[in-house]
This record gives sequence, C-alpha cells and structure tokens, in this order.
Amino acid sequence: MATSPTKHAPSLPPPAPISTQHLSSPRSTRTLRKLQSATALSSNYSSSNVPSLITQQRQQQQRNTGILRDPVPHQFPPPTLQSHNRTRSNSDAVVAGASSSASVLKRNAMAKKIVTPDGSSKDEIESLVRQGPKGDVLGSLDNLRRLILLDGLEADSDGMSQLRIYIWLILLNTPPIATDTYLSLIHRGPSPAYSKIRNDTFRTLATDPLFKRRVSEASLIRLLNAIAWKLHDVKAERMSSESGRITTNSATEFGSPELQPARKHLQGASTATTTDGSEAGGAESGIYVQGMNVLCAPFLYAARSEAEAFVAFHLFITQECPGYVRGAMDGVHKGVALVDKCLAFVDLKLSDYLHSKGMHAEIYAFSSVLTLCACTPPLPEVLQLWDFLFAYGAHLNILCIVAQLLIMRETILASPSPTKILRSFPPLQAKKAISLAVSFVSKMPADLYGELVDHAK
Repeated sequence: MATSPTKHAPSLPPPAPISTQHLSSPRSTRTLRKLQSATALSSNYSSSNVPSLITQQRQQQQRNTGILRDPVPHQFPPPTLQSHNRTRSNSDAVVAGASSSASVLKRNAMAKKIVTPDGSSKDEIESLVRQGPKGDVLGSLDNLRRLILLDGLEADSDGMSQLRIYIWLILLNTPPIATDTYLSLIHRGPSPAYSKIRNDTFRTLATDPLFKRRVSEASLIRLLNAIAWKLHDVKAERMSSESGRITTNSATEFGSPELQPARKHLQGASTATTTDGSEAGGAESGIYVQGMNVLCAPFLYAARSEAEAFVAFHLFITQECPGYVRGAMDGVHKGVALVDKCLAFVDLKLSDYLHSKGMHAEIYAFSSVLTLCACTPPLPEVLQLWDFLFAYGAHLNILCIVAQLLIMRETILASPSPTKILRSFPPLQAKKAISLAVSFVSKMPADLYGELVDHAK
C-alpha cells in the first residue's frame, strides 16, 4: 500500500484551527479532512520520539565518516517511498504473485539459452529468428527450410507457436510495415467490396472452435476490407496511368488522395467483380473474390497482430498466388486441372476410377486449391502444412491434395459412390501428406513440375 507523503515530515507544524461554521462546499470539506489527517499523522509521529529515517541515515553517515562502507547501510533499511515509474505494458506485465527478481532471472536464462543453443532444431530456429543469419543469408534460409521439413515448428495443442508468424514473414520475404499504414486503410471506411466481405466472413471456419475462440469476425472484416482498399489503390493507379490522367495529392473525404480521377469508374468495375465472384473480371485483377476469407484465416490465427497478418496476407496473394484472386480465378482453375494431371501421373488406377464415376478435381478439389487446404480441419494441421508450403513453395499444395487422395485410396476404390467421400475430405494429416508430396517431386517430369510452379502466377 502506498505510504502517505506526509508521514516522512516529522517537523510539520500543526495547522491553525479551522472553523467549520462557514464551510458549505464539498471542496472545503475535503480540504478540512486533508489538513486534519496531516495533523494527526504529524502529532503521532512526533509523540513517538523516534528520529526519522532520513535523520537515522545522516547519523549513520556521520559515524562512518572516512570508513569504507556499503552504499546502503545494513543497519537501517532505506525509506519506503512512493515510486512514480511508468506503467508496464501488457507484454512486460509480471504475473500476479511472482517476484520481479524471478522475472529477471527467467529473462536472463532465456537469453542465455538463445545465445548458446544446445543444437536442437528449436534452439536453432529461435536463434535464427531472434539474432538473424550470421553472414550466409541463403545458407541460413536453406537450413531453416530443412529444419521445418525434418522437425517442424514447436507448437501447443492449439497449433499456437510464438515463432510461426515471424518465420512466415521471413520465408515470404515480407518487408516491415508501419502499423499506421494498416490503420489508415481501416479508417477509410467500407471498401467497394465491403458488402461481399460481410456476406462471407460469418461463414469463415464456422465449425472450428479454435479459430472462433481466437479470431473475431470483426478482425476478419477489417483485414479483408483493408486488403480490398490496397488492391483498389493499385488498380486505380494502373488505370490512371494507362488513361494518361494526372492525379493530385490533395486529401479528400474518401481517404484516397491520389486516386479520385479513376474512383467513379473503378468503383463500378470493382463492385461487379466482387459481386459476380469468378464470373466477372476476366484476367483483370479484382479486389475481393470468394474464398479470400478462408485463405486469410490462418494468417489472423497465427499472427500476434492484425498488422502482421495484413502484410503477410497481402504479399502472399500479390506475389505467391496472384492468379488465385484475379476476377476469373484462373490460377485456381489451372491448379484444379493440375490435380487431375498429377494424380494420373502418381496413381493412374485411382485417377481412372474417379473419372469413371464422373469425379474430376473441379468438383472435389476447388476449395482445397483456392484455400491451400485451409478448408480441411483441424487448424493446427493446416498451420503445420503451411509451414512447409511457405518454406518450399505454395505450388506444392497441389501435390499435398494428391497425397490426401492417396491416403484414402483404399476407401475410395472400395466405394461405389466416391462422391460422398470426397464431398468433404477427412481430417488433414499434415506430416503424412508432406512426406508423400516430397516423394512425388523426385519422380515428376520437369515440364509438369514447371506447370506446378507457374500455375498461380
């Protein structure tokens, strides 16, 4: 409990008597109570005839003049004064009941563990993330990929890992972003795709309790709306430059100062693209397509802030798989066709059986291609699969879908109607799917693998 400042003033003289006859305001009453409390504390302290702590310290210093002594005398504890340190942030807050010294010791132990790793994959990955590569950047990245493939990232039962989002940002080569950049996009209000976003967000991983517990629909709406504004700006700049219009830098009520000349035309085009989903836009880049809500969900789940999820998701859909978010979603359709081709190469019997039943990948694999298997629970397995895909390329998701088909091969071949089985894939087994996908790579011809690499561009 904080000590009253007046307790350390033993020489405080008693105040003059105050008459309460004319006191009528609450402020006057509080002043009287304060002065009375100060008088009581001062009189009690003086009546004890005990020198103050400051006086005791001075006396001790006089006795020990010229003698080497400790900075703080052992005979008399230092006075307890009210401190005015800054309030701790949430990330630095000490757990209730734990001493500050224990917290410092724990931090020191962690720092020592990072500096001198014991050789395990966890310590190697943590050291690389916290300290960066030591000279050989490409070699360090190759080593990081190898560790992810062989051992994976340490995570709890919910799939949460303290390092995962940072490793994703490293593997995606994501540049740093100021949080204000993300906030400025949010403050611009609803984007032209806002109504389409609202129609999709409530369905995002609706049956996954882990996702619903950690990520709110409001976060999904904010992130997707910010992405829509970002893509809208890029599209407007391109249209403006192609039409030869000169833009200005004056701020407007819409919050996009340099983009107003093309705003009216672009808003109509963007709304048509997002309303019709994959049917509108052709090869033109859209600002939102159905399925982006599921594709961004793991980013929000793994990230420690919306700004982190925003920059990672934006770079992913614009650099790694822009064909998935174009108006006609041509990258997704190419990926679905590659599922059929790769399955025929890996297991011709299974491929022929599915085709004989009218089951082409367009029917059962479209969502898995578009969302990188994020539509297949459980979510911790999806995160583990994404670690591998970000390390070696999102194009390998096609082979991971083929691997899932091979995992349930016997069930499919024994079923007279495989449609019921493939209507929803069984729970994802990330390690088994990754192992099979890696085994396919060495057997594939170069031209087919090249199609895999380029299909989402």
